[in-house]
Amino acid sequence: MSVRRTRRALVAVAAAGLIGLAAVGCSSGDGGSRGAADRVAAAPEAHAATLSVLPSAVEGTKIVVGDADAPRTVTVYADPRCPHCAEFEASGGTVLAERAARGELKVEYVVASFLDARTGGTASARAANALRAAADAGPGKFAAFQAALFASQPADGTEDAFTADHLLRIAGRVEGLRSDAFDAAVRDGSHRAWVAAAERAFQDSGVGGTPSVVVDGKALDAGTGLYDAGAFGRILDRARG
Repeated sequence: MSVRRTRRALVAVAAAGLIGLAAVGCSSGDGGSRGAADRVAAAPEAHAATLSVLPSAVEGTKIVVGDADAPRTVTVYADPRCPHCAEFEASGGTVLAERAARGELKVEYVVASFLDARTGGTASARAANALRAAADAGPGKFAAFQAALFASQPADGTEDAFTADHLLRIAGRVEGLRSDAFDAAVRDGSHRAWVAAAERAFQDSGVGGTPSVVVDGKALDAGTGLYDAGAFGRILDRARG
């Protein structure tokens, strides 16, 4: 998708109130300052216990976290290279994980990779492939790996970011995730077809940018509240239908 087309889509969606300010920031290339390309971090220690109990399942182009029978559904659109998605994962994302662990809601993740086309390289696609592999590794593995991946997000615009070696080092911070099957999937790009389908699902959704949050089928216009756990929790409460 061309830069011009992407910008038109973002402006149109933002005007409709469907996305927060973060999507525009990610898509404009304003990545801020992040760690080096080989930075490796684990999920926040205070949050690790919650992440470790969250089941995950692949449903079409979505990775669903939490109890499939939970009364509420939150859909999150995120690109692994988007720095604002990393900010959301460390704040609003923790609220979703805690509520999913209590059975209050389930979270559907649509992993986009549109920033590869915007900034070059295939880092988002490689990371999305690894996230898909983690979803097969058992309860808690996807949630913990996703948190660690965003915590280890390299500098914005780094085309050679999220190499297989880097992704496997991040996975090494998640107890029990590394295995012959997982490592092979990461190195071989075994889920590339799923990654492409997830990107198409993101494009077809109309949200236009990341992070975007949809609650029970309705877009959540949270603005900067996406990046404050307390504010996000209150916004999520008000979104009850």
